[in-house]
Amino acid sequence: MTRLFNDPSDFPEEARLGLVAAHRDRLMAVPGGVVRSTRSEPGTVAVVIGGGGGHYPTFAGLVGQGLAHGAVMGNLFCSPSAQQVYSVAKAANNGGGVLLTFGNYAGDVLHFGEARERLIAEGIPCEIVTITDDVASAPLSEIDRRRGIAGDLTVFKVAAAAAEEGGNLGEVVAVAREANHRTRSFGVAFDGCTLPGASDALFHVPEGKMAIGLGIHGEPGIDEADVPTANGLAEMLVARLLDELPEGVSIAGARVAPILNGLGTIKYEELFVVYRRVDELLYEAGLRIVEPDVGELVTSLDMAGVSLTLLWLDDTMERLWVAPADAPGYRKGSVKCAESIDVSEMEIVAQDEMPVASQASKELAGGVVAALEALAKTVDENAEMLGRIDAVAGDGDHGIGMQRGSKACLEAARQAQSDGAGAETVLRLAGARWADKAGGTSGAIWRVILTSVGEALGNEYPLDARRLAAGVSAASDNVMSFGKAKLGDKTLVDVMVPFSDALSASVVLGGGVVVAWEKASRRAEEAAEATAELLPKVGRARPLAEKSLGTVDAGAKSLALITRCLIPILKQCD
Repeated sequence: MTRLFNDPSDFPEEARLGLVAAHRDRLMAVPGGVVRSTRSEPGTVAVVIGGGGGHYPTFAGLVGQGLAHGAVMGNLFCSPSAQQVYSVAKAANNGGGVLLTFGNYAGDVLHFGEARERLIAEGIPCEIVTITDDVASAPLSEIDRRRGIAGDLTVFKVAAAAAEEGGNLGEVVAVAREANHRTRSFGVAFDGCTLPGASDALFHVPEGKMAIGLGIHGEPGIDEADVPTANGLAEMLVARLLDELPEGVSIAGARVAPILNGLGTIKYEELFVVYRRVDELLYEAGLRIVEPDVGELVTSLDMAGVSLTLLWLDDTMERLWVAPADAPGYRKGSVKCAESIDVSEMEIVAQDEMPVASQASKELAGGVVAALEALAKTVDENAEMLGRIDAVAGDGDHGIGMQRGSKACLEAARQAQSDGAGAETVLRLAGARWADKAGGTSGAIWRVILTSVGEALGNEYPLDARRLAAGVSAASDNVMSFGKAKLGDKTLVDVMVPFSDALSASVVLGGGVVVAWEKASRRAEEAAEATAELLPKVGRARPLAEKSLGTVDAGAKSLALITRCLIPILKQCD
């Protein structure tokens, strides 16, 4: 378990600052993550990587000469926010454009995609390459739905080496995509990981068994088997990866770069015992091994697990794979030390001005803050239950993520109200802070919800049933557009849509705010319970869909709870 921490909610940030303090010759802290503290060649491409915390040395430990130019760091197992991605990319930009590359997870895709649009709008060329190396997470026919695990390292390394050589953005992107195409990974877990402050692991594997096809965010495996010998494990891992060669690759005489990765608890001596047999098997298959890596490279806090990655090389891939690199968590060869950067050179982004608000909207802003207080209290009271639900087929962090987001959201709302903001501004700033502090898909979704409702309420008007219903309806539409989920996918959408429809219908019939909201909340609770009969079709729970049958969706449940807790506040405001 994770034993050493102060306040669990401060763990990711304190770890980031401690890492920088230990490696000031390589790293510099910026809002949202870290960048190189050494100067890069002007006009070259900046490779920016990132994702949730808990995976050291991935992501921040892979920033340095010959490797990434910056790393965006979200909360534990939660994608960073779009604002964090934007901030790190701006700081890392060398003038040659930015490549954003990360594992293929819904929250990361949303946040990095939003940041890319913002960078392009400001004239900074930016492209995205998602990593899809995990053969267990989807069949070959759906390779674009696979998640990124330890194969992250191969894509980061090869892309960064191409940027270091002076390749333009198009060339670096092409190399990163080819590296992803040529990378395959497969892993197992013997027990789950424990988040700081949690009383138990996110999941457990029965004694004498191992979970096959683990995820690096605490997702349990897709199957179980008896724990084999070290040789038996090596044989299983190698056989699975040799069973699926990348298109255009033939096994006879091929070159591979193997990575035997420990997830956090399996020690180096154990890994070496397994790798001894991996090495034999690859040679027996007629392969030539090029600079293998054995160690903890993409971890999951204290998870007991092992994965094997194969990068199938051609001349270009081999040259870039063996190129020198010097980062806190990964070194290869020898680099020429670059000049240090003065922190005063970093760009400072000005804060938004506070829009003018009417007195009526300022009074409504007080009600908004009261509603967010009730929301945060409800989330806090139900966080453990929400995490338990989420752990059935996901990574078990929904309750913790909602706690982080709602707490930060409330702080921002209180500050905005004290500064004289109206209802729209309070909700916009609160939503932005929620996304920034919670990260993940739910962080992005709740920013969309709060911002949409705020835009409908405006900074001029008192509480009005039609405006509120219109805001909830807009939130429903925007969530589906932003997150790409639809009814029946077993997500928050399965509550959001019927709740919105019921609220609008009641308002049209002449119901006041409270009556309409009470009716809609009852519909939300019914819809949340109905998600138990659905199979997830998107997100991290999708590969483990059957395990979730009979359990409600955590996001749907939390939304239903929130709609219910707001009724007393609406009665006070009406």
